[in-house]
Amino acid sequence: SPRGRSKKKSRKHQRFMERRALLEQKGLLSPRGPLGSQTPEAGLEALTAITKAHGTAAPRCDKVPKPKRIVPASLSPSASPDSIARHHSVLLSQGNSSSKKVRTSSLVLRPGKYVAIDCEMVGTGPQGRLSELARCSVVNYEGDVIYDKYVQPELPIVDYRTRWSGITKQHMKNAIPFKAAQAEILKILKDKIVVGHAIHNDFQALKYFHPKDRTRDTSQIPVLKKRAGLPIRANVSLKNLARHLLHKKIQVGCKGHSSVEDAQTAMELYRLVEVQWEKELAHSLPPRPPSPVTDPTADSSQYLDDQYWPTDLMASSL
Repeated sequence: SPRGRSKKKSRKHQRFMERRALLEQKGLLSPRGPLGSQTPEAGLEALTAITKAHGTAAPRCDKVPKPKRIVPASLSPSASPDSIARHHSVLLSQGNSSSKKVRTSSLVLRPGKYVAIDCEMVGTGPQGRLSELARCSVVNYEGDVIYDKYVQPELPIVDYRTRWSGITKQHMKNAIPFKAAQAEILKILKDKIVVGHAIHNDFQALKYFHPKDRTRDTSQIPVLKKRAGLPIRANVSLKNLARHLLHKKIQVGCKGHSSVEDAQTAMELYRLVEVQWEKELAHSLPPRPPSPVTDPTADSSQYLDDQYWPTDLMASSL
């Protein structure tokens, strides 16, 4: 009968309330608040505790498997221009080609692969016509300074070129020798994509040659000149590109250039057209030849050949 069912229901509810009070006394269950004030998490804990009191295992609902994110593998330091371009094509195909997303993705996938460099030179030799390194600044992809030192040239300084270089006699007091600076800088540049403006001048001052497929010269990028509305064949200064594309003024004042500011500006310009430029470079640059595989046995066996024997030994053996 309906009356019997309601009695059974009320007894069941009474037992439930007794169990709940017992669990609250033991500290296994937090006391009830006003109706509706209990959070879903608290309700889940209560359900788990009550179910355990019955002796049945509660289903674990607190851990939900997260969907796997597919992250492209990092490019190795020896990645070819083709693989770099493929990576940027993937970024473009993701549907959002905003510069912020591209910058973030590049950082995640290729941390520390980019640096930008700028050097300041002074005049040495006859009438100060030789250009020698006096300061070198290197920044990372985000523009943070990772190297900035004054360098003592190998020859005596004839012209400090302070108006352009910003170098004075005072700066040379704590300058490090050229050879020491060169070793430190080349260690940073190794296996990196190096960005700079008219960067051949910087490499010349360092007495160094960086691989062409890992060099990004902002003075030679048609994409940048197009965006700035400047003639593609014209020699465009870093100052003009910064004014047209970044809307900022650099190399102003009477204290000369700042190599840190110039390196940071070059990196900003590169990041502005990074994806498009890398794709174009992948089509224009020839593929890198594979590294020669040396056979250790071949080298040692050559010494057994007669052509490597000393002439006096050859004469005595005849």
